[in-house]
Amino acid sequence: MVDGLIIRSSSIHAAGCYTTRAIKKGKRVVEYDGPRFTKDEADERYQDRDITYLFSCGENGLVIDGFGTAMFINHSCDPNCESENVDGRVFVVAIRDIAAGEELTYEYNLYDSDDEEQNCYCGATQCRGTMFSEAEVKRRARKAAKENGKGRSGRRVEVG
Repeated sequence: MVDGLIIRSSSIHAAGCYTTRAIKKGKRVVEYDGPRFTKDEADERYQDRDITYLFSCGENGLVIDGFGTAMFINHSCDPNCESENVDGRVFVVAIRDIAAGEELTYEYNLYDSDDEEQNCYCGATQCRGTMFSEAEVKRRARKAAKENGKGRSGRRVEVG
């Protein structure tokens, strides 16, 4: 893991995690740690909270209720890190060389959510405008198209 991570004000969202030292591509930066719950337990526990720091552990249906340095790593559509799930542990790994002073970011890739839109403010040139994964954006578009098509007979009618 990397020494020299600090939390300070971020232009992306409130507070962010920055490195005071250069980090090489491929280096494990920090572990995303905290108590683990099932998704249903977390939904019940945090139903009245607007902001949570839950991180999906993968196929087993568990989420990590993050605390510590890693919970301050913000989303970006042009990230310098990614998450790596190893035997139920989640690590944040550098996907490129990161200079001292840079804010650490990764793509949240939110999915399978009926929550309202999660806007992205990363400012990247290729910003998608959302923290949802590309697959979730497509799923939502299909769902919206299906809902907008309700009540139509499917018959073609010429007007004019």
